[in-house]
Amino acid sequence: MIELYAWPTPNGFKISIMLEETGTPYTVHPVDIGKGEQFKPDFLAISPNNKMPAIVDTDGPGGKPISIFESGAILIYLGEKTGKFYPSEPRKKYEVLQWLMFQMGGIGPMLGQAHHFRGYAPEKLQYAIDRYTKEAGRLYGVVERQLAKHPFIAGEYSIADMAIMPWMLSWERQGQNIDDFPHVKKWIETLKARPAVAKGLQLLAEKRRQGPMDEQAKRMLFGDEQYRKRA
Repeated sequence: MIELYAWPTPNGFKISIMLEETGTPYTVHPVDIGKGEQFKPDFLAISPNNKMPAIVDTDGPGGKPISIFESGAILIYLGEKTGKFYPSEPRKKYEVLQWLMFQMGGIGPMLGQAHHFRGYAPEKLQYAIDRYTKEAGRLYGVVERQLAKHPFIAGEYSIADMAIMPWMLSWERQGQNIDDFPHVKKWIETLKARPAVAKGLQLLAEKRRQGPMDEQAKRMLFGDEQYRKRA
């Protein structure tokens, strides 16, 4: 059984989609990042970087429990555990892996910064808004060119698609026009039509924030609580 610690965000959706696609039994434990639950000692024991998602596999290697944090590492683990969506043949494997790293090092951080400076920063810093909006557009262009040549990011449907697509659902918040990227638009529609993806995107749907972020959430996500020294 996989114990999934998550919240309804792009990084959380990556894992719920993979679990649904592979038919892996799992239980969801909500980690309300707006209330600071990511800083609780029990969660830090699983995810020392106080970020979700994280998992505990009660039937890990050797039949013993294992905990894993960082969404990219979780996807690789689940791919190897199930033998699905993460090929073992070296050329195909590294094709998937490089695009997964592209998401972890580029798509996630840069689009996340676009979200922050366009929507959450207490000051409207035009330099930051322009920088991250343009970088988001550049990254969309990278994906667009890849999808012009392949139906899926790494040729065949894989954890690379599961990692990248959830971030691109929020193209408006990132200052992008999805019609400028027709191959990306078609790919998103194709993935959302998959039953497992549709179900994975419903992760903790009842917990999703309605309306503007409140002051407590801003303190927990962007304030000094992030930087407080912990034992």
